[in-house]
Amino acid sequence: MSVVPVPAQHALFGYPVAKSLSPRIHAHFGQQCQIALEYRAVATQSGELPAALEAFTRAGGIGANVTLPLKTQAFALCAEVDRFAQAAGAVNTLVRRGQTWLGANTDGIGLIADLRQRQQLDLAGRRVLMIGAGGAARGVLAPLQAQGVAQIVIANRSEAGARALAEPLNLAWCTLDRLSELGAFDLIVHASSRGHDCQETLDWPSSLVSARTVLVELSYGVAAAPALSWASELEIVGIDGLGMLIEQAAEAFALWHGVRPDTSAIWGELRAEI
Repeated sequence: MSVVPVPAQHALFGYPVAKSLSPRIHAHFGQQCQIALEYRAVATQSGELPAALEAFTRAGGIGANVTLPLKTQAFALCAEVDRFAQAAGAVNTLVRRGQTWLGANTDGIGLIADLRQRQQLDLAGRRVLMIGAGGAARGVLAPLQAQGVAQIVIANRSEAGARALAEPLNLAWCTLDRLSELGAFDLIVHASSRGHDCQETLDWPSSLVSARTVLVELSYGVAAAPALSWASELEIVGIDGLGMLIEQAAEAFALWHGVRPDTSAIWGELRAEI
């Protein structure tokens, strides 16, 4: 009599998560690696994460992802965090270790994997502009710095937000109304929510751009359209966040199961749809 393996239990916590691609991505990884797993999205609002994680643990949960607005709350619930989570002050991946949670942040690793491997982009020596100073920016800064970039400038709508992120890391900063004073950048990373509702036209100055400039929008789908349109109008390369989403998921999967899945098939499948 054959024994059917009990699926490993995983979840995504955050709000909203109903349209998340993560369950589909991890189902693909499980099939590829022949690992029985279940991965479900659990709508969890601010303040509800401790109770949700407790119920998840009782149900046999061994690993989870965390998205907005819960990444800093997840950080506080971990007994141990990796270096990128520590640098970001935020966690997007949880790994059960005995009776506690290990927290990791795979967002920046996922971004670098997409840019270097899929996009064939060498980041060393590049001048980088980070637009936004929230959790998305924090999650990718340390991995970007580790690539040997020449400079990172933080630009944000509010002065307080820009200074709070930039000064502890000895980075330059400015407010958005001073973008025209900065000159051209090799890489522009859009890490804010500006334009995501498609009701606002992005008015970043063309002086930020040279023939070498690449724009990276950390969102994907409809939310990425305004930034990608801006890049297209200036005839520079624009990259959305789909590859980052898939690569960070692969990094989380590797933490849970000890094997990193190949991402090319699911990327091609989702790219054709979005």
